[in-house]
Amino acid sequence: MTAASTNGSCCTPEGSCHSGESAAQAGGIATTYKVTGMTCGHCEGAVNSEISELDGVVSVRAEAATGLVTVVSRAALDEAAVREAVDEAGYELLGPA
Repeated sequence: MTAASTNGSCCTPEGSCHSGESAAQAGGIATTYKVTGMTCGHCEGAVNSEISELDGVVSVRAEAATGLVTVVSRAALDEAAVREAVDEAGYELLGPA
């Protein structure tokens, strides 16, 4: 375990700053979606930004390399709302992964 993971930092030992770990500890619900069209960090940021605006979202982690977007929320999200947010970012939500 690294110093960062024991001192309350949000970053994991692997270097991820949005693992959703603290949200899960607070009773969050993690859902992973498959999104097409993301190719780079800018794409990830656009998807993260749009989904983060949804009510109840605690954290979002989009990964262009895999096309997976993991969302941690306080309650189950309406898939239509997530789809609309992804569409607004310029990408396509295929559904839950």
